[in-house]
Amino acid sequence: MDGSGIDLAPLAQLALLGLVIALGPLAWVWARTRGGDASQRLRVLTLLTLFLTFDLVLFGAFTRLTDSGLGCPDWPGCYGSASPLGARDEIHAAQTAQPTGPVTHGKAWVEMVHRYLATGVGVLIIAMTVLSWQAWRRDRSAASPALATATLVWVCLQGAFGAWTVTLKLYPAIVTAHLLGGLGLLALLAVQAWGGRGDRVAVGAGLRRGLVAVAGLALLQIALGAWVSTNYAVLACTDFPTCQGRWWPAMDFEHGFAILRPLGTGKGGAGWLPFEALTAIHMSHRAVALLLLTSMAVLSWRLARHPRLRRLAFGLAFIGLWQLATGISNVVLGWPLLAAVSHTGGAAALVLVMTALWLRTRSSAVAPRAAGARLAHGAP
Repeated sequence: MDGSGIDLAPLAQLALLGLVIALGPLAWVWARTRGGDASQRLRVLTLLTLFLTFDLVLFGAFTRLTDSGLGCPDWPGCYGSASPLGARDEIHAAQTAQPTGPVTHGKAWVEMVHRYLATGVGVLIIAMTVLSWQAWRRDRSAASPALATATLVWVCLQGAFGAWTVTLKLYPAIVTAHLLGGLGLLALLAVQAWGGRGDRVAVGAGLRRGLVAVAGLALLQIALGAWVSTNYAVLACTDFPTCQGRWWPAMDFEHGFAILRPLGTGKGGAGWLPFEALTAIHMSHRAVALLLLTSMAVLSWRLARHPRLRRLAFGLAFIGLWQLATGISNVVLGWPLLAAVSHTGGAAALVLVMTALWLRTRSSAVAPRAAGARLAHGAP
């Protein structure tokens, strides 16, 4: 183990387990595309990897919300072993000392299963990258492998942030970045799975700008939601629509949004994080939620006027209602696990729908410019 708390001894065993986990999906893809070409196999593998990554994001939320993030306090193994079975004595000692602490047998298994699944997804992305390069070398008109390669680099960075999440003891900025990285991975996979398929719907430039604005608000809101979760600020307000019985409770934004600080500490890592700071984090999330949900409702209404975009418009509207319901449930029901995981799932679904909308639309001003360029060059 080096000075950063990373024990590399079980890394080979963890990689082997990830390969074994990935063999099942890979065998299914090969059986499904038997007789097909490399591009078809790559498309099916990408779709399956997207689906499994969505599941991984949900399981990551489950890991965080059950306080299992430090179920094994080292990385990549568990007390130097590839599974909690080899760390029974260490886990038993930690659980005996703190029965409700961060290390228990159950939490250790949740944490390690998350690592196994993440490693399996990593293996699938490696296979995607290899297939993408093979398809491109055989046919240079095929999609460039650059995006698949970027996805592989991205998932490696995700692994690094996963390690730092453990070794830096749930440092809020790292945990937040890890969640955002998982959703970014979903978007990258969605672009590869859905991009370049079918004609794009021409929409006004204003509507395209609206898509960008809502996407920006969604990113801000998801980051705030992650900040709420990683700082355990959900229960700073236990009533709705007021907070602590007031519309504007006492709030401390300076400490609440100090990024570089350990979990539970104030600005600069000094002292405990004030309760008013948790309130500021929670209320900021509420305020941006109001703005985002209003923008999503307007965008859904405008998109529904395009027949080919109605399904996505209805999906966007449904996600807005889902997030509102699960968000309120988290507050008034005391942060139940099902509602909290469902809220993260809604955020992931929002990323996918916004990505799909961007891929399915184009500005109606693009076509006239292209036509003008052809005429300028004497083309018919």
